[in-house]
Amino acid sequence: MEWQKVTKRWSLVLAGILTLQWAAAQDNNDLQNTARSFLRSGDYANAILVLNQAIQTSPDDLELKRDLAFAYYLKGDINRAYTVVSPLVDKKDADIHTFQIAGNIYQGKQDWKGAEKLYVRGLKKFPNSGELHNDYGDLLQNMKNFDGALRQWVKGIEVDPNFPGNYYNAARSYLWTNEPIWAILYGETFINLESYTTRTAEVRDIVIECYKKLFDDPAIFNSIPGESSDKKGKKNSDNGFMDAYKGIMAKQVSVITTGIEPESLIMLRTRFLLDWYNFYGLRYPYALFDFQRRLLKDGMFEAYNQWIFGPVANQAEYKAWTTLHKTDYDAFSVWQRNHPLKLREDEFYNTGKIATIK
Repeated sequence: MEWQKVTKRWSLVLAGILTLQWAAAQDNNDLQNTARSFLRSGDYANAILVLNQAIQTSPDDLELKRDLAFAYYLKGDINRAYTVVSPLVDKKDADIHTFQIAGNIYQGKQDWKGAEKLYVRGLKKFPNSGELHNDYGDLLQNMKNFDGALRQWVKGIEVDPNFPGNYYNAARSYLWTNEPIWAILYGETFINLESYTTRTAEVRDIVIECYKKLFDDPAIFNSIPGESSDKKGKKNSDNGFMDAYKGIMAKQVSVITTGIEPESLIMLRTRFLLDWYNFYGLRYPYALFDFQRRLLKDGMFEAYNQWIFGPVANQAEYKAWTTLHKTDYDAFSVWQRNHPLKLREDEFYNTGKIATIK
């Protein structure tokens, strides 16, 4: 009986301790939410005050300290932010967000080499993080290592195909290379992943500009390995995704003789899809092309192309088109919400070789 009384007493004590811990955790959650509310409103001083109060109760809470470092960073107190964040990346539970915030702070302190080492460490721990590849690419670009930056963004597309940031940066970079096709493909993918931001408008311009570059420079189509033959006269058609793309596009030159504008692009892209699925659809599966073909089959392809290219080509004509075709455009808007583009793994065809940046 005495043993049972002791056991019961310690059970009550343990329950009391757990209750206090739970209450403290709840209090810290409330404080963290309050601090984040201050951060969102731009009141960084109050956010810092609240976070420091919460850390007094939970000195080992990585999230609280990470938020504190971020608050100091936003306030412009880079030295304090650096002091708080530096030990956090050594923690076992340091996550992707911790490395991202730390990277921003290191760059704010102009510790470029430290930031680079940080991203290398982060990517070693999280090799499939599109966010870290994107941020590392930004750092390399700031360091004037443009080829290295583009490689990071392309790698980010490979390992995390549904993260939009790498498509945005890669498309912007490929605009200045001798490979406008990748800017077209990555740009259109980005427009679907991030459809209504200022970056979307920027990338629309890039995509249409790269269609112009594609047909303004005949050298892009001059040597297509897919048209070569072996000693027996048999054509070697399996020369890669890009050669297949170029081969089909080269046949469509007559479609755009009147210029690159929404109507000619609709015809060009329709013919491209028909040829692609006749010859290469099974060999080179590609989610963006499947997405376009479904739009075509569902009668949404014209509205989709107007949505992408219309605002860039001629805003007044685009507005007139949406007014005249309101029913079609509204139907496309509903379709778009219900059928978002989803990229698939193992559909990466970029060789990784970066053409000369102009």
